[in-house]
Amino acid sequence: MSMEQLVATVLLIGLLGVAVVSDLRRHRIPNLLILVGLALGLAGQTYSGGVSGMGDGLMGLLIGFALFLPMYALGGMAAGDVKLMAMVGSFLPPHYALWAVFFSLLWGGLCGFLIVLVRGQLLQTLGRYRLMLRARAYMAPNSEEVAGKPFPYSVAILLGTLNSVYWQLVAGGFGG
Repeated sequence: MSMEQLVATVLLIGLLGVAVVSDLRRHRIPNLLILVGLALGLAGQTYSGGVSGMGDGLMGLLIGFALFLPMYALGGMAAGDVKLMAMVGSFLPPHYALWAVFFSLLWGGLCGFLIVLVRGQLLQTLGRYRLMLRARAYMAPNSEEVAGKPFPYSVAILLGTLNSVYWQLVAGGFGG
């Protein structure tokens, strides 16, 4: 691992840590944090790869933004989560940004499942999904269901990013 990769990874994980703390405490991810992260991610990519590196950072940013935006549009995610994933993408080459999105979605699903399980609403939630499949239509959770309440998705983004960074820097996985 090069010194540039180490610095970028430490910065990214630090920024994500601040985002998680803010999300847990205030249910908000500050725009200033996102802007600073975007600037650092793009600057780091440009420093290490020149114009090509900047292109990689911009492409990673667009991948994170574009793949999370539909979930925001459908009401399944807050705008801060979309912006945070775009920030993560600015630090990563495009193929690792894709993996970070993929792992973040997996972690989000696992976190949601665990919340429903711990709160004792697994059967209720599965029953609603069964009804949706039969009706072939979306049915929003009722006001008492934990499945309808937001959770700090920044945790899933942090875990998904850690997965991607691990494979990129340590295991050298996923090709590319």
